[in-house]
Amino acid sequence: MKQSSLKLRRIDRYIIKQFLGTYVFSIALIIAITVVFDVNERLDYFLKPEVTMHAIVVEYYCNFIPYFISVFSPLFTFISVIFFTSKMADKSEIIAILACGISFKRLMRPYIIAACIIALSNFVMTAYFIPPANATRIAFQNNYFKNKKVEHARNIQLEVKPGVFAYFDSYNASASMGYRFSLDHFENKALVSRLTANSIKYDSLYHWTIIGYMIREFEGMYEHTTSGTRMDTTLTFVPSDFLISENDSETMTSPELAKHIRRQKQRGIGNIQLFEIEYHLRFATILSFFILTVIGVSLSSRKIKGGMGLNIGIGIALSFSYILFSKITSTFAINGYVTPMLAVWIPNILYFFITIFLYRKAPR
Repeated sequence: MKQSSLKLRRIDRYIIKQFLGTYVFSIALIIAITVVFDVNERLDYFLKPEVTMHAIVVEYYCNFIPYFISVFSPLFTFISVIFFTSKMADKSEIIAILACGISFKRLMRPYIIAACIIALSNFVMTAYFIPPANATRIAFQNNYFKNKKVEHARNIQLEVKPGVFAYFDSYNASASMGYRFSLDHFENKALVSRLTANSIKYDSLYHWTIIGYMIREFEGMYEHTTSGTRMDTTLTFVPSDFLISENDSETMTSPELAKHIRRQKQRGIGNIQLFEIEYHLRFATILSFFILTVIGVSLSSRKIKGGMGLNIGIGIALSFSYILFSKITSTFAINGYVTPMLAVWIPNILYFFITIFLYRKAPR
């Protein structure tokens, strides 16, 4: 390919400028509306004397806005494409561009460049910068709105290290206490020792205090028993390994999510579907920007009798069906019907074929 064919033309710069400008304007508008509605809904909480204006603005809304920008980005990328491309088609600008010998495939280049800018920006923010902001926002919500943090758990079993398994009948986070605790040590699939205790208290990172314990050590047909009232020990797990809240996955960067998922699988801890869905969703969303962009251009580049309003209506219906389908497949993953990775990628796979169909039907 010649170097000159890679150079951005005036029409490319025009489309990229329109795309990004419309996207920024539309996302700013929806965020402003969302903030107004959120303030109205949370007003009773904000008027509490212990809630300061600094906390509302800095801890909540400065972290609330980036989160909702990432949530709305795919949808408003699509709406932006539909809006300004329909406007161009309505003014016969698309017809003029194609009549000048520019193919529809070539016309897609500035759209793909703009979608790439938005997709990569969104991925970097979602993977590295928004999770710490989410941690602050969720902490604020737990403190002043409704505490959704998990404080209790029952029937907890995990692998501390190869061959060593811990069990809690129950755990209370407010007291940092676990009850009816046991620690089993296996060698070559044979039980060599078992520690049982009335309770166990978490002190600090990996430091636990075992209360009212008995240790049974097995050597063939012989058994040696030791008991005591209190013993300090180091166990390489913390309560957050099994006290899993609904929003915990949103507070981890992508490297932290990958490490957490790997660690929980090694320890045999279930209930990590939300973490896997969040991890794979961050990568699947990248492709969704391009899919929705191509669908948007293919739909709105043709001048139709219904005008821009009909294109926008069809576009919104398609985008909401995409979001709804994503939620349904995620629910299947949570219930264990499909793997989290497959659940996240199914909507992209299905809409990829819809994209190919609409692209072939687009004006040439």
